[in-house]
Amino acid sequence: MRSSEVINKSRRHHRPRRKRLGALVGGVVAALAGGLLFAMPQQASAELPSGTTFYRDPDSQVARWTAANQNDPRQPLINRVIGQRAQGIWFSNYSPSTVTSDVRAVTGPAAAAGQVPVLVAYQMPNRDCGGASAGGAPNLAAYDTWIDRFAAGLGSAPVVVILEPDALALVDCLSSQERTARYASLSRAGQVIRSANPSARVYYDAGHSSWHSPAVIAERLRAAGVVQNGNGIYSNASNYRATPDEVAFTKNVLNQLGGSNLGAIIDTSRNGLGPTADSEWCDPRGRGVGIAPTANTGDRQIHAYFWIKPPGELDGCAGPAGRFDPDIAHELAQNARDGGPGGTTGGTSSGGTSGTTAGGTTGGTTGGSSGGGTSAGSGGSPGTGCAAEYRVANQWSGGFTGEVAVSCSGASLDGWTVSWTFPGNQRVTNAWNAECSQQGNRVTCTPVAWNRSVPDGGSVTLGFNADFSGENARPGSVTLTRG
Repeated sequence: MRSSEVINKSRRHHRPRRKRLGALVGGVVAALAGGLLFAMPQQASAELPSGTTFYRDPDSQVARWTAANQNDPRQPLINRVIGQRAQGIWFSNYSPSTVTSDVRAVTGPAAAAGQVPVLVAYQMPNRDCGGASAGGAPNLAAYDTWIDRFAAGLGSAPVVVILEPDALALVDCLSSQERTARYASLSRAGQVIRSANPSARVYYDAGHSSWHSPAVIAERLRAAGVVQNGNGIYSNASNYRATPDEVAFTKNVLNQLGGSNLGAIIDTSRNGLGPTADSEWCDPRGRGVGIAPTANTGDRQIHAYFWIKPPGELDGCAGPAGRFDPDIAHELAQNARDGGPGGTTGGTSSGGTSGTTAGGTTGGTTGGSSGGGTSAGSGGSPGTGCAAEYRVANQWSGGFTGEVAVSCSGASLDGWTVSWTFPGNQRVTNAWNAECSQQGNRVTCTPVAWNRSVPDGGSVTLGFNADFSGENARPGSVTLTRG
């Protein structure tokens, strides 16, 4: 559990992720509580809109640490790479009397800002099988009541709920009867949440690519009602598995679940360098953050890359689980890497934000007039029907995230190159979904293996981080060539 020095609200605690055995805890399935009326099961909706802006909690541990440590030499890098990114907001201290108001304290400001919060519900009895993050509701009847109260605070605006990390991947400590009861409560939880807020999206625990087989976890997901009551699955929560491995794994799980509209969210908060050689899960050193939160994944089945586990918060070995550790946070920022399908890398030792963003839809980042605006820079048509468009997705003091979308309508591409010339002193520091180089002010990007082809009616998006000073003027045009 988190130390008492940390704020004792129900939304302040994060846990580790691994496979281990623990003591048995009994549970019973409660009757539907409180007279709550249920809507009929909804068809899972499509992926998150690519322009989704995720909500950044101004009261997160990293936000409080950076505000209180302005003169710490680690502060600028931690703030820029981690503090300015949206992260999961955890509800894991069992406070049933306040959870509704605690949830509203997040969903209200997020809705007012037009942003989407990502809430992590973590109250399942015997969560973590008695490990470093032991706790949760005392039994399943109490859990069902807590879920009712959690859902009551969700409002009506879009919200993402990460439902119960460990609840499906970590059931080794449960008897067959206890597993069945847990599955029933998880199914109920998804139904309650989506009935309370039809704009809510609910994602269920799939473990990670080095834990259970896709067939095993798909069987558990199906038993827990993900097809009827969820929008998808999430993987790699609080772990370090590389993004390409998680993409392949989650797609395999989704295929096992059949032809639904379910998708996946992948936790990229600590996987920029992948796992350690021995796959240590508990506060390993020398890791780096990966792709920053974005719904612009370029893949229909991958709904988002997101930092479910806030970077720098401990697993329970280097200190109490959930406590923010600036040394580990600084290390994660220094070693930031894209970690995406293209394998592009880019360190941050110079203090920049290189290597941490993939699409720039992070919430709460301040800075320029460009945030999300499309520039005039577009064009390039190999033959007819295909074009490239440049935009600035996010901007902050001294840096920005840019994107170039290559799309085809009435034509297709098998190989492509995009290039543009910066009119100012912009310098690309890293890129993803493409191999990019810069000579002088001229930038040239070519595809990686997985996005080389652009079908008629399809598109791919490459992203990059760049530094600049003065005005971040846009390129006048983007050149798109075939091959």
